[in-house]
Amino acid sequence: MAARRTPPARIARPRAELVVVGASAGGVSALMALLAPLPPNFPVPVVAILHLLPRRESRLCHVLGGLLALPVREPRDKEAIEPGHVYVASPDYHLLIELDRSFSFSGEPPVSFARPSIDVLMTSAADAYGPGLVGMLLTGANMDGAEGMAAIKARGGLTLVQDPADAEVPTMPQSAIDRCTPDHILPLQDMPQLLLRLARAGAPP
Repeated sequence: MAARRTPPARIARPRAELVVVGASAGGVSALMALLAPLPPNFPVPVVAILHLLPRRESRLCHVLGGLLALPVREPRDKEAIEPGHVYVASPDYHLLIELDRSFSFSGEPPVSFARPSIDVLMTSAADAYGPGLVGMLLTGANMDGAEGMAAIKARGGLTLVQDPADAEVPTMPQSAIDRCTPDHILPLQDMPQLLLRLARAGAPP
């Protein structure tokens, strides 16, 4: 199925409560491009998963923290999600969001060859946030995230996928397009401005 690029001007929704972002191959530069334009007063928490090698210390928080205006850190088990933070999943554990909107960890087997799994995070977040959730899937080389995006859409959340033609590796966004027909397919450069609009209540059409 060909990608259906849609301009952000067509999107009008209530204010977002949480943004979850998944990426794999090519994801470091994509996350930088997505999150660097967000100002220090951006109110919506962002939770990002990037496929990482297990049992190795991740430097992703350090890399993003030196670039972003928002505070960046790895979440702690049972920690409540706070506004205005960027949380980056730790390697070798699934990251979940509980119904009370706190984090939890799981050592269950990999899903789609990944731990942490984008599908696991997105599905749990969809249960907790429903229509207040924004799911974003960026460049990547496997199918992780397609089921999670379908869960978000089924619970009334907004699903945004990087245009495969714009992605460094198109497999992951294309898998989501094939699985659930996301609400919007956009080039990466259009996504930060869209996040700013979704963070405001009653974003105009």
